[in-house]
Amino acid sequence: MWPVTFGCHYLSNCPGGSSSPDGSSSISKGHGESSPTSGGTLGLPQPTICVPAPPISCGPFAMGGCFSKPKPVELKIEVVLPEKERGKEELSASGKGSPRAYQGNGTARHFHAEERLTAPHPYPGPQDCVEAAVCHVKDLENGQMREVELGWGKVLLVKDNGEFHALGHKCPHYGAPLVKGVLSRGRVRCPWHGACFNISTGDLEDFPGLDSLHKFQVKIEKEKVYVRASKQALQLQRRTKVMAKCISTSAGHSSSTNVLIVGAGAAGLVCAETLRQEGFSDRIVLCTLDRHLPYDRPKLSKSLDAQPEQLALRPKEFFRAYGIEVLTEAQVVTVDVRNKKVVFKDGFKLEYSKLLLAPGSSPKTLSCKGKEVENVFTIRTPEDANRVVRLARGRNAVVVGAGFLGMEVAAYLTEKAHSVSVVELEETPFRRFLGERVGRALMKMFENNRVKFYMQTEVSELRAQEGKLKEVVLKSSKVVRADVCVVGIGAVPATGFLRQSSVNLDSRGFIPVNKMMQTNVPGVFAAGDAVTFPLAWRNNRKVNIPHWQMAHAQGRVAAQNMLAQEAEISTVPYLWTAMFGKSLRYAGYGEGFDDVIIQGDLEELKFVAFYTKGDEVIAVASMNYDPIVSKVAEVLASGRAIRKREAVCAAQQDRRHVLAHRERILSSHAADLGRHAWAPGTEAKPWGQVPTSNFPGSPRAEPEPSQCLPSIAWLTSREASYFLQETLTPQGLSCH
Repeated sequence: MWPVTFGCHYLSNCPGGSSSPDGSSSISKGHGESSPTSGGTLGLPQPTICVPAPPISCGPFAMGGCFSKPKPVELKIEVVLPEKERGKEELSASGKGSPRAYQGNGTARHFHAEERLTAPHPYPGPQDCVEAAVCHVKDLENGQMREVELGWGKVLLVKDNGEFHALGHKCPHYGAPLVKGVLSRGRVRCPWHGACFNISTGDLEDFPGLDSLHKFQVKIEKEKVYVRASKQALQLQRRTKVMAKCISTSAGHSSSTNVLIVGAGAAGLVCAETLRQEGFSDRIVLCTLDRHLPYDRPKLSKSLDAQPEQLALRPKEFFRAYGIEVLTEAQVVTVDVRNKKVVFKDGFKLEYSKLLLAPGSSPKTLSCKGKEVENVFTIRTPEDANRVVRLARGRNAVVVGAGFLGMEVAAYLTEKAHSVSVVELEETPFRRFLGERVGRALMKMFENNRVKFYMQTEVSELRAQEGKLKEVVLKSSKVVRADVCVVGIGAVPATGFLRQSSVNLDSRGFIPVNKMMQTNVPGVFAAGDAVTFPLAWRNNRKVNIPHWQMAHAQGRVAAQNMLAQEAEISTVPYLWTAMFGKSLRYAGYGEGFDDVIIQGDLEELKFVAFYTKGDEVIAVASMNYDPIVSKVAEVLASGRAIRKREAVCAAQQDRRHVLAHRERILSSHAADLGRHAWAPGTEAKPWGQVPTSNFPGSPRAEPEPSQCLPSIAWLTSREASYFLQETLTPQGLSCH
C-alpha cells in the first residue's frame, strides 16, 4: 500500500515557520506578518492561509522520497487570520485585493484571493501510472546514481544519505543524461552545462534552462526499491513549476504596469517566470527590440539555419496563459526614475512600480573603409544567421574575430561554404580566454577542417562589386576573396538610453549592481550582459560575465528581491561551446590567470586545463572529460578553494598513473600476442591497439576487435579521466 500524505507541507508564515525543499527558511514573524516593501502588491503584510500542498506528479504520491513503511493518511488545513486583519481590505497598485500566502514549488507564494488554483487529480487510475521494482536496496551505495527502466521511460534513481530518490533522467535544457552528472549537497549537476536539480523535489536550483525535473515516488518493500511514476511525466521528462496567472484588470490596455522588464533575453524571461512562480499575479510587461518572443540566442552562432520557432524558449500560449505581456520591436529611449516612467521610440509611455534593466549588449562593427557594403553581418537575430548561411552556400566566407561567436560561425560554415577564412588580431584563437596552448590545439582542429587563418592582422578595407562584398583587404596587404563576412569582434552594453537617467553607469557603459542585482536607484534592478556585479567566490570582485547561464541566475535573483526575499547572486559561471561535434566546457572566472596546468592530450582534444592565479585555481576548461568541469563547479559552489599545488600534485600523479598503466597493459597485451599468435585460426591484433576491457574496473575478458582502440590517445584520456574522477571530490583535489 502506497502511503498518502496531504496537508501543510513547507508552509511559510505559519507559527514557528518552516523550511522549504530548496533549503530556504520561512520563519514567521508573527501571525500573518512579513517583511514590508514598497510598490503595489510586492511584499505587503499577508494573512496566513495554509492549504494542502499540490501533488508533484502522480496524485496520492504527492511528496515523493523514500518510504520504508506505510504512514497514516494526513489531511490538515489550517487558517490563521489575525483579528486586526479581518475585514480589512488591502489594495494593490492596480486596485485589486492583496494576495494571500500560498505554498507551492517549495517557496512562499502570493496569489490573489480570486484566483483558482488547480492541481492534478489526486487519485489517477492505474492505467495512468506505472510501477516497478528497479533494484535491491544494496545495489546502490550512498552517493551513487543509476538509470532504471520503467517500461514507459527511464528514471534517474539516486541514493543519498540512505534514502532513494527517483527523478527525470534527462536535463530539460538540452537532454544531457544526468546519470553522468555530479551528485553533491543534495542536488545533481548536469554534466554538459551545469544546471542543478534538487533531488528531493526535482526543482531547478541553478541554470541554464527553465524547467525542473519530475519527481517520482519511491517505496521500499522486502529489501526491494519500487518506483511509481506517471506515464505522461516519463514521456515529457520536464516539469514547469506551478505559476500564478495575471488577474490585473489593467493588463493589455493600460499605461501602467507593476513590473516592467526592459529586455527579453534570458535574464528578462527568468525574472518574469520567477515572479509568477513566487505567486505574483499583477501585471508584468516585457519589452524587446526583437520581433520574436524570447529565444535561445546562443544557438544562433552554433546552428545558423535554425528558424525562430525552433529557437523559441516558450510558445505563445505560455505567455498568454500566465499573463506575461511581450512588446516586440519596442525600443526604450528614456527612463525617468523620478516619476517611474519609460518612454518608447514611438512616443508611448509606460509607468512602473518595479523595473528590471536587462538590455543586453550591441555587437561592435568594423570602422574600416567600405564598412557600408552589402553582405557584411553581425549575428544578432535569427534573420541575420539565416541570411549568412544562405549567402555562404558554395561561396567564400570570411569571419572577423576568433572569439566564441566567430569560431562557432566558422565551424558551422565549413560544410556550407566553398571556403572559410578567419581574421584575428591575436596570435591564436581564444588566447585571452583559454591560453596559448589550448588556443593552438583548437586552431589546429579548425585547420584540419579547411579553415584558413590570418592571424595578427586586421581588416583595412572591404571592397565591393556592384555594391556587394567581393574582397577583404587586410593590413598585412593580403587580399581575401569574400562573398559574405561575419563580424564577431566583441560587444558593448546597450545602455545608451540610460545616460540621461539617474541610473549609474561605469566608464564602459555597464550598470553596476550589488549582490541583490539592485542599482543605485530604489526599485530599479539590472541583470544580464550589461551589468557588473560582485562575484562572491572571487572576493566580491566587480565583474562583467556575459554568459547565458549567468543571465538566468541574475534574472531570478532580481525577481526574488522585487519580492523582498533578500536573495544574493552566488552561482559559479559556466559556459560551453560546440565546434565540429566537439564540446568545450568552462567553469569559473579566469580573467588574469597566470598559469595553465594541462591534463590529458591536447593533440587528441581530450584534456582538462586548470587556470590558476597565484596559488588558486580560478577556472577550468575541458574537452571529452565530462563531468570534470561540473565537478569543479560544484567544488567552487561549495565555497571550497582549489589550490594550485593540488592541481599540480594531481597532474604529476596523473602522468605516473597513465605511464604505469600503459606499460602494464602494453606488456600484458604483448604477452597475449606471443601466446596466441601461433594458434591456428588466430590473428594477431595490430600493435598500438589495446582492449578496452583492460581498463581498471572492466571485466577481464578477451575483447572483440571492435573493442580495441588506439593505445596512446585512448589510454591517456581515459586513464587521466579515471584518475581525476577519483581524486576530485567536493573537498577539493585529494593527492594520495
